[in-house]
Amino acid sequence: MRIPQEIAETIVGPKAYGENKPVDDAFSYLRREMPLAIAEPEGFDPFWVVTKYDDIRTVEGQNELFHNGDRATTLVTKEGDRMVREMMGGSPHLVRSLVQMDNPDHMAYRKLTQSWFMPQNLKKLEARIREIARGAVDKMAAKGGECDFASDIAFLYPLHVIMEILGVPEEDEPTMLKLTQELFGAADPELSRTGEQEMTDEQRVLALQETVGEFIAYFSEMTKDRRAHPREDAASVIANGQVHGGPLGELEAMSYYIIVATAGHDTTSNTTASGLWALAENPDQFAMLKKDPSLIPNYLDESIRWATPVKHFMRTATADAEVAGQKIAKGDWMMLSYPSGNRDEDVFDDPFSFKVDRSPNKHVAFGYGAHVCLGQHLGKMEMRILWEELLPRLDSIELNGAAELSQSNFVCGPKHVPIRYKMN
Repeated sequence: MRIPQEIAETIVGPKAYGENKPVDDAFSYLRREMPLAIAEPEGFDPFWVVTKYDDIRTVEGQNELFHNGDRATTLVTKEGDRMVREMMGGSPHLVRSLVQMDNPDHMAYRKLTQSWFMPQNLKKLEARIREIARGAVDKMAAKGGECDFASDIAFLYPLHVIMEILGVPEEDEPTMLKLTQELFGAADPELSRTGEQEMTDEQRVLALQETVGEFIAYFSEMTKDRRAHPREDAASVIANGQVHGGPLGELEAMSYYIIVATAGHDTTSNTTASGLWALAENPDQFAMLKKDPSLIPNYLDESIRWATPVKHFMRTATADAEVAGQKIAKGDWMMLSYPSGNRDEDVFDDPFSFKVDRSPNKHVAFGYGAHVCLGQHLGKMEMRILWEELLPRLDSIELNGAAELSQSNFVCGPKHVPIRYKMN
């Protein structure tokens, strides 16, 4: 079954994700009419689009049958794929992080830092994270009742937390933010490296290669330093770690730094900004949360579901299979659409409404199965602490102009949330 061309073009178009509604409408149609079907947008190899919550979990729960690393793990055009393979000696990946790995590598590399991001270890960081959160809230209070919550608060708070954990000095945080935005916002004229309104596949791949190159240059120096002078930070774990009886491969080590330094804050920033935007647009929900702070954990899960910052990952079938009655052939490429799964009417009551007391809320924004987000506990802890500090001091909030989303079909969230507010 082939998806209508207009819908196929919408679900791959960065601009559509920047507007939200076209993508929501497209996925709503697909869930209803063709929940698992083939898209063939212009310039792309054909791929299956998995739109239903249960089907996404089915694919993610079978890691041997549906691989991450055999083809590109994020959606890429034919020309983009050709260029990356040419640059990388046949590999479809510019980086090789946990996201691009299958077992046995995936589990071996994940174990290196897994304990760092587990709740029992994170407890040790809580006091310091609260200190950083209070600083962010004080900064917001000092702005006199108006700010861009995305760029002034939501981008910077999780960035500072993850950079402390990684071991990046504070003066380098602006560089890390800029490179992260270039990596995830490569299709957004405001965030991209080139600032071009429209980019060809070649320009985009070359810009991404330059951004990755800057990350690698930075973390190569950090690796040398941490091998000579190990510290109590995640960078030292990566620099001195052992996998399969030897040190990490150079590409794998650099990719490990990059995923911690980017995904470690950007998705949390997106969710924090989205959650506040939703409260500004839904005063009744803000009032409910303000009246009952015990709803903060529910509110966080709803913010994560609402934002779903990671829009998709791709999987490749390693053998002939069947999903939701459709025959998937060995080698077929599949797009797992997380925003669609998180708006699935069969799982979520009134999915297009933001409800701070939604329960249960078993969203798929962190993925599912072996590849579930390594930093999920840290992200939720950061957001919980921020709201425990901000909520008692925030008396009112409203939008102060149009909020804007970044343009990306991979990782996307608010880039501007102008607000007017009163704090005590």
